[in-house]
Amino acid sequence: MAKKLVALCACTMGLAHTFMAAQSLEEAAKELGYEVKIETQGADGIQNALTPKDLEEADIIIQAVAITPENNDRFDNYDVYEIGLQDAIKNAKGIIKEIEEMISAEAQ
Repeated sequence: MAKKLVALCACTMGLAHTFMAAQSLEEAAKELGYEVKIETQGADGIQNALTPKDLEEADIIIQAVAITPENNDRFDNYDVYEIGLQDAIKNAKGIIKEIEEMISAEAQ
């Protein structure tokens, strides 16, 4: 069964950083063998919105945000890993690996 990673990226202006973070996370997750879906909240509104099914099926949920995202209550019943946009842009693969390690440590 494929591993799934979903993420939400949003920054105050909703321009470059949102999409750079989304791209970086998507590339890193695919490289690590995940199916990926990333919602962006930016100047052009919400794109590629995460559905309840997306959240339910996700092995990892990441928010790379500099603002409180719209419809944030959707995430209330899930473990959400919050990271900075810069971290997502610079070290997405390392962050995903760290999250995997935390999850496997919790499972033991």
